[in-house]
Amino acid sequence: MKKGYIVLLVLALIAGSSLIYLRISNEIRFPGERVEVIYVNGILVTEDVPSGFGYASSESICSRLRAADRDASVKAVVMRINSPGGTPAAAEEIVSEMKRVNKPIVVSMGDIAASGAYYIAAPADVIVANPDTVTGGIGVIWVFENREEEYREAGINYTVVKSGEMKDMGAPWRNLNEEERAYANEVVMEAFERFVKEVASGRNMTVEAVRNLSDGRIYLGAKAKELGLVDELGNLYDAIRIAGKLGGIQGEPEVEYTNRRDLFDLLIQEGGE
Repeated sequence: MKKGYIVLLVLALIAGSSLIYLRISNEIRFPGERVEVIYVNGILVTEDVPSGFGYASSESICSRLRAADRDASVKAVVMRINSPGGTPAAAEEIVSEMKRVNKPIVVSMGDIAASGAYYIAAPADVIVANPDTVTGGIGVIWVFENREEEYREAGINYTVVKSGEMKDMGAPWRNLNEEERAYANEVVMEAFERFVKEVASGRNMTVEAVRNLSDGRIYLGAKAKELGLVDELGNLYDAIRIAGKLGGIQGEPEVEYTNRRDLFDLLIQEGGE
């Protein structure tokens, strides 16, 4: 019986040391010139949440961009995007940081890079998408849920005390009135105009041309290339090669992958719960 425990302990130690080695090797910084890949996976939010939980933190992504810009051995950046979009504020934070990076930035689109995720793709030097990537979705939406009837049927009573007429705008216990609806539309269109102008600037298109593509519909990668919304069709490794050339790296570039969750991260997360 004791032998069995000893064997299990040895195996556990071997597995643990292997994971630590993998973890360390993933974080080794290459001494030579290289391309850095930054992952943008999930819904864009400003909150600093760990990657791999369905959200992409603008705070974390901006930090990675700043680090890559400071590192002299990083000659170009690839942003690997797999996101349906997110909050306008998070997208704007990332775009602002991208514009401060004095190195080529190439975007590689995965399954989806739509809405706010396309917003952050637009300023890149080159956008690479798969033929079937879901992209586009240029537009802004604000949803208000009305449970007035549900509350009434459930016999829920409530009293609202507010400092201004619009303080409970969007509350689920009532619908919007005409003034609130008009104001909500104004806010949405203000954000939409910023979106359109950002795409026009990043893609070197006229505002009118972008507006004609901006009714909120999505496009597959092949169609997006025809429309000028992406530059090349290809995968992540095509994007890395393009970034290497733009960064002046001779031959096949060395690559460093950052903020990609691995088995070690998942085990640490499980152990902490």
